Amino acid sequence: MEFRIERSALTEAVSWAARVLPVRSPVPVLGGLLLDTEGGRLRVSGLDYEASARVDVEAAEVLRPGKVLVMGRRLLDICKVLPEGPVECAVEGSRFTVSGDGARFGLSVLPLDDYPALPSLPQVRGAVEAAEFAAAVADVAVAAGRDDTLPALTGIRLGLDGGTGTMTLAATDRYRFAVRTLPWKAAAGDESADVIVSARRLTEIARSLGRSGLVSVALDAGSAGFEHAGMRTTVRLLDGRLPRHDKLFALENPAVAVVDRARLVEAVKRVSVVADGDSPVQMAFSAADNSVHLHAGYEDDVASQRLPATLEGAREMTVAFNPGYLADALASFEQPSLRLLMMGAGQRAMITGEAASDAHRHLLMSVKPPLM
Repeated sequence: MEFRIERSALTEAVSWAARVLPVRSPVPVLGGLLLDTEGGRLRVSGLDYEASARVDVEAAEVLRPGKVLVMGRRLLDICKVLPEGPVECAVEGSRFTVSGDGARFGLSVLPLDDYPALPSLPQVRGAVEAAEFAAAVADVAVAAGRDDTLPALTGIRLGLDGGTGTMTLAATDRYRFAVRTLPWKAAAGDESADVIVSARRLTEIARSLGRSGLVSVALDAGSAGFEHAGMRTTVRLLDGRLPRHDKLFALENPAVAVVDRARLVEAVKRVSVVADGDSPVQMAFSAADNSVHLHAGYEDDVASQRLPATLEGAREMTVAFNPGYLADALASFEQPSLRLLMMGAGQRAMITGEAASDAHRHLLMSVKPPLM
């Protein structure tokens, strides 16, 4: 094998494929990246037991086609320090060499025969806009659990409905529940699916697939796949199901407040500096003076701020939230104003955009307001 390629193109390809490599593995070859040159292009592939990644890039010149397996993270470290400009790569005996502008590196070659075959892409079910998909994943991922003893709660539900042309993403850790819907183009009108994908993996995938064009979405019984602009990745599905959000999100006769998002984000951040541990941030809404009073802390260590806010459905409403959960929820929105639908202290509360039909909804459990 021997080829020439621009340093930036090589670095981007290696960096993208190396995302799936395990940090530690009892199988040394799983720490490797497979480089394959044929037909004027370079293909870089990597995998572990949960995910795989493959990316194709144009090489400036393929002098000798072939394959080589080298330690992926070491190759990525080399790519990051290579001088800008063209890079020459070649297999010389049992060594893979990388050189450019006077710098030269050598890497040991790993045994190709021991490397597992990359999984194939599952059946393509349809496509979704890359930028909208990435934004939707980011919106719901904040609500995913972090406890690996409850694997399903560390995932994002990916629901596909070909009849309505709607993709639903949802995540919950039992204390909050985020849902986002977006349009998608089904490969066939009756395409439907309901699976759970690791929130961490799906977040990495969505961020890396680019910000324009269509992402192909592929699913089978055990894995999900995504393909965009020469990049292809698969990830193993999680077992189990998330709770359905339909009934949880059905709030009967809630009090509805509208408040400026940016000002509320800053106010929550400001008063939370005195909220020790998980002590809550209290929000007292008043229809009489069209305001919300935020309060946090106890005894002499307190902080407060009053903001303009409208309230309908009640004269007064006081709720309190875990400050971290509240901050995460607010940060996942971009609209100028937010609606808070509240049932009362210790009950469910929902945050949406100002439009009642907003596709992004975030449910939080209010806690009992503290005694000040």
